[in-house]
Amino acid sequence: MPARATDVRRAGVLGSPIAHSLSPVLHRTAYQELGLAGWTYDRFEVGEAGLPAFFESLGAEWAGLSLTMPLKRAVIPLLDEVSETAASVEAVNTVVFTEDGRRIGDNTDIPGMVAALREHGIDEVDSAAVLGAGATASSALAALSRICPGEIAVYVRSEARAAEMRQWAERLDVDVRIADWADAEQALHAPLVISTTPAGVTDALARSVPERPAALFDVLYDPWPTDLAARWSAYGGAVVSGLDLLVHQAVLQVEQMTGLAPAPLDAMRKAGEQALAER
Repeated sequence: MPARATDVRRAGVLGSPIAHSLSPVLHRTAYQELGLAGWTYDRFEVGEAGLPAFFESLGAEWAGLSLTMPLKRAVIPLLDEVSETAASVEAVNTVVFTEDGRRIGDNTDIPGMVAALREHGIDEVDSAAVLGAGATASSALAALSRICPGEIAVYVRSEARAAEMRQWAERLDVDVRIADWADAEQALHAPLVISTTPAGVTDALARSVPERPAALFDVLYDPWPTDLAARWSAYGGAVVSGLDLLVHQAVLQVEQMTGLAPAPLDAMRKAGEQALAER
């Protein structure tokens, strides 16, 4: 049932660490724009060990939860149902509580990635490259499975990571070529590069950006721009930021939790930009 202005409902984001999360800014802005005066959204420092007890403490006023690391996989056994999208990467970042008390898990990161790319005019690419092989890289592969029919080169640092990416490639039915991180400069010539690495890891690659780069999706948003994104933009290439991803996945979360669509994308983005500028 769609939310009403008179509803008193709660939602929040869980993770550890969580103090840096922009999710409260985005969701609260959406509630204000949608006229949901009785809705609140807060952040909660919760680790894997404390997750079951947190769930058991929730009352009927709870509408949904956003989940960040390290909870995206740990939450699955606590749910009644998991969407096909979330199951494909064994990661849930969204939980919606139904009126009959069921806990439904979904992953809005994957469609959020696709939506962020499409907003920048990237609907399909012949091939792509992924920098890194962590949890976000599996979501990147899932997103690319929807827009890239060709080869995806994944640049990794270890054989263990390479093995994980091969497993995800088989599971997601995508054409993946594993490459050594030492050759990561070659990735920058792909029609689309998705960087999934932590802050600072790709800084050394900035000097190797080609004179006419295509498109870069850097999942970081703080600090921003990264050295790689700054050089990419200076050379005229298209750049999709982690804030673009954060906002688009939050839009989908708001729509699922409130039952109201469309969520106010532009207002949420402006609020996120302002919050980052004030840090």
